[in-house]
Amino acid sequence: MSEHAELTTERWRDFDRTQQVLQIAAEMHRAKRALCVDRLPSLKLGYERVLRLTDLTVQVQTSLSLRRELLRWRDLIAQLYLQDGPDSETHGLLLRVLLQLDPEASKQVEYLCA
Repeated sequence: MSEHAELTTERWRDFDRTQQVLQIAAEMHRAKRALCVDRLPSLKLGYERVLRLTDLTVQVQTSLSLRRELLRWRDLIAQLYLQDGPDSETHGLLLRVLLQLDPEASKQVEYLCA
C-alpha cells in the first residue's frame, strides 16, 4: 500500500485546507515524473497516494462545497488511475483544477503547472 496508508484522519485534520490541497498537489506533481509508458506502475502508485489524500481531505473538511468538488475531482483521478496508459494533458489539467479549489493553493499554479 502507499506511504499514506498509516495517516489517520486525526493527523490529517491538523493540516489546514490549503496544506491539505497542497499536499495532494505535491503527490500529483511527483506522479507527473512517471507520465511515460514504461513507468506506468509508478504512475499508478502516485495516483493511489493522491486518492488516499483526497479521501482523507473529504473526510475531515467541513466545507460541503469543497467536499462536493473534491469528490467530483476524485472521480476524474480515479479514471486516470484505471486507464491503460498515461494522459499527461488530463493530468496537468486536473492538477491545475485542484490548486484552484483553494485561494492560497492557487498561487502555486504557475510553479506546479508550468
